[in-house]
Amino acid sequence: MRGLVGLVGFLALWELVSRTGLVRREFLPPPSEVGARLGELVASDAAFRADVLATLLAWLIAIGLATAIAVPVGLVLGQVEFLRRATQTLVEFLRPIPSVALIPLAVVLLGSGPSSKISLAVYASVWPILFNTVYALGEIEPQRIEAARSFGLKRMAVLRRVALPSAAPFVMTGIRLSAAIALIVVVTTELLTGGQGGGLGQFITIARSGGGAMDVVLAGALTAGIIGYVVNFGLERAQRQWLGWSEEVGR
Repeated sequence: MRGLVGLVGFLALWELVSRTGLVRREFLPPPSEVGARLGELVASDAAFRADVLATLLAWLIAIGLATAIAVPVGLVLGQVEFLRRATQTLVEFLRPIPSVALIPLAVVLLGSGPSSKISLAVYASVWPILFNTVYALGEIEPQRIEAARSFGLKRMAVLRRVALPSAAPFVMTGIRLSAAIALIVVVTTELLTGGQGGGLGQFITIARSGGGAMDVVLAGALTAGIIGYVVNFGLERAQRQWLGWSEEVGR
C-alpha cells in the first residue's frame, strides 16, 4: 500500500504540474493523456506491439546469455584463486567501460540489427552476475567445505551440493540487477542506432521525430518502465519461492 500511495502521489503531482501550466503541456502531457494513448497503442497499433515484442525478445536472449556465461565463469574464478588473480586486472579494466560507448564498434562489427543490442546488453549485464557468483563462493564457511569432504565428496560433488546452493541467492540477486541493466541497454541501443529489427527505442525515435507527439514518446518510455517493473517483480517472486530458505542471504 505504501508503494501504491507513492505511485499515486507521483502521478497526481505530474498531472498537477502539467495542467496548471508549470510545464508546457506539449512538452509534458499529463499522465491521464499518456495513459490513454498507451492504451490506444496496445489495443490498436500492431507495429507498437511488434516493437515491444522485439525489445522483450532481445532482452530475454541477452539475460539468458549473460547468465550462461557469468555463472560458470564465476564458479571457476571463485574456486581457482590463481585464475581469479590472473584475470582481476582485465576484469576491472573492462567492467567500467560503458556499453553505450561501444555502440559504434558494435554497429561496425555486427550491423545495426538485433545482434548489436543483444551483444551490448550481454556485455553490460554479465558483470553483476559474475561478481555476485564470485563473492558468494568467497562467503562460504570453510567448515561446510571441510565437512562435505570429510564425508568423501569429491570436488564436483562439493561444488554441486555445497557451493551452488550457497551461491544461488547471490546469483539470483545478480540476475535481478542485470535484468534491469540489460533492458536499459537494449532500449538505449535501439534509440541511438534506429536500426533494423524494431524495438521500443526505435519506436520512440520515430515518435519524437514528429511534432506534437510527446504523449507517444512518453507512452513508449512508460512501457519500458512497466516491463522493467514486471520483470523485477517476477524475479523477486521466483527468488522467494525457489530460494525462500535463504531469503535473508539473497537480499
